[in-house]
Amino acid sequence: MSSSRVHQEPWSKQIAHPLEVLAAKMRSPRRRHRMATAVLVLLLATASPGLAHRKSTGPTGPEYAVALATANRFLHAWQSNDLANGIALLSDGVRRAQNAGEFERFFSAGTDRAFEIHAGHGNRGRYSFPVVLVTLTPVSGSTRRMLSMRSGEIRLVSAGKDDWVVDKLP
Repeated sequence: MSSSRVHQEPWSKQIAHPLEVLAAKMRSPRRRHRMATAVLVLLLATASPGLAHRKSTGPTGPEYAVALATANRFLHAWQSNDLANGIALLSDGVRRAQNAGEFERFFSAGTDRAFEIHAGHGNRGRYSFPVVLVTLTPVSGSTRRMLSMRSGEIRLVSAGKDDWVVDKLP
């Protein structure tokens, strides 16, 4: 009595490929519909994050670009301790409101400097930009330096065609 049955160990059973299992489950029209809906929601959520939570990028256009460039030039003058070019970019109102000593302190405090300009807001003729002024200053009696970060806002106003001036210091 010979047996043609082959004895298989439990570990030798064939394991179905995960895609075969998924295909078997997807034979039901209801499951296909659910899966298609889930895939569509996932694609929409990951492909276009701006649709769900839109963030304003601020004003754009030629005026905005020129105002931003002026803010950048002014802060570069501050970064490089360039008092003359910095004062040239100030409005008459700011020049009259502050004394010369305050401008000199603003432009000469610290040795290593950097700045960050964030997206601005405003409308024709007036734009404001949030800024962060970063300064490294030596600690007296030490080789260490101290980092200071000051947040503020710089306001620019139009002074004529493509001419912008700083109307509020950061």
